[in-house]
Amino acid sequence: MRRQLEHLLAVGELPNAEIQVMPMDREEHAGADGGIEVLKFEDGTAVGRSPAIANGRPVTEPRQLRIHELRYGIIRAQALTPRESTASIEQLLGET
Repeated sequence: MRRQLEHLLAVGELPNAEIQVMPMDREEHAGADGGIEVLKFEDGTAVGRSPAIANGRPVTEPRQLRIHELRYGIIRAQALTPRESTASIEQLLGET
């Protein structure tokens, strides 16, 4: 677990990555029933997938993609900020 936490901290320092932690005490949050994946391509197309939407099947319709993006935004709002997340990971690292 220690190496995983160290890896998260290293990834969080990359210019194209941001780490946010969802605290375990949040009983209900927008990502509780599974993750969200949205891939956007250079040609402007996109595909999304989530176990909670369309039974986990990939979706490309703009309305379904918008639902994925909105849920992702809610999850980010409910999670710790990147700075708070780094502090939380560092605290866990100090405890292991």
